[in-house]
Amino acid sequence: MGTPKGRLNRYEKDLTQRSWQKVRDGVAVKLLPQEDEVYILAQSQDRILKERSMRRRQLKRLGARLHQLKGMALIRDELLLKLGTAKQQSPSAWRLVQIDIPQKDEALQFSLRRDKLRMVRRREGRYLLRTNLVGRDPAQMWELYIQLVQVEEAFKNMKGDLALRPIHHQKEERIEAHIFVAFMA
Repeated sequence: MGTPKGRLNRYEKDLTQRSWQKVRDGVAVKLLPQEDEVYILAQSQDRILKERSMRRRQLKRLGARLHQLKGMALIRDELLLKLGTAKQQSPSAWRLVQIDIPQKDEALQFSLRRDKLRMVRRREGRYLLRTNLVGRDPAQMWELYIQLVQVEEAFKNMKGDLALRPIHHQKEERIEAHIFVAFMA
């Protein structure tokens, strides 16, 4: 199962000391065994390219908007509203930019936060997984994760197509039947 990005901070030092293991073309993993579970740092070359492209697109859009706002004569409240809209349109790029809200007659100032950009670049295309399947082959754990993603996608599609409300099963047989129906869909 996937883990929150914040947990990567906790295990980053231990993971940097481990070597990458190739599980398939373009995908490598690092394993970090813990008590009764294993953390897997996965890196996908395709995902790196995708995330880099998305970040660049958002930074370009945000930069263009900030340059536009810099040249406009707006009162503070109007500027704050427009900055809020820009933040909503480019949320991941927003974290990479330092914006100084002007006081009275000053111009809007902004700059790229290079330290944050370096950290984002170092982590793009990487995500931390957690499993209780201790001692398994990394390639097998990767395949199981991909299957889990596909089952979750099937559930999402089934709920969307059929306009189903959340279903909370109490019996194991019903859970298995639900998964089977979603998988067949």
